Amino acid sequence: QVQLVESGGGLVQAGGSLTLSCTASGSIFRINAMNWYCQAPGKQRELVAAITSGSTTNYADSVKGRFTISRTENTVYLRMNSLKPEDTGVYYCNADVMRGIYYYNYWGQGTQVTVSS
Repeated sequence: QVQLVESGGGLVQAGGSLTLSCTASGSIFRINAMNWYCQAPGKQRELVAAITSGSTTNYADSVKGRFTISRTENTVYLRMNSLKPEDTGVYYCNADVMRGIYYYNYWGQGTQVTVSS
């Protein structure tokens, strides 16, 4: 089995910063892409940032220049600067994990980020 465990969420004022982390553990051969999604209240879950095993990154337009995704082999980070109230939501870690010869997609349990105005 594979688990993704997130940490680092919390309450912060607009303009502040937070760093989220997510560590994968369990029966892992390798991890390909690792991603962060955000689900704002009343909205669908949306991709915020992604990073490949080769460290190629991709960001949603709304966070470009403010958020930075990075990773080690089994841990992904999301540094969030200049936070805005519209960044509020539950942030989920997502990863494509190779077990045996197949890749499987896993989700973390989510961590709440609340940005007050």
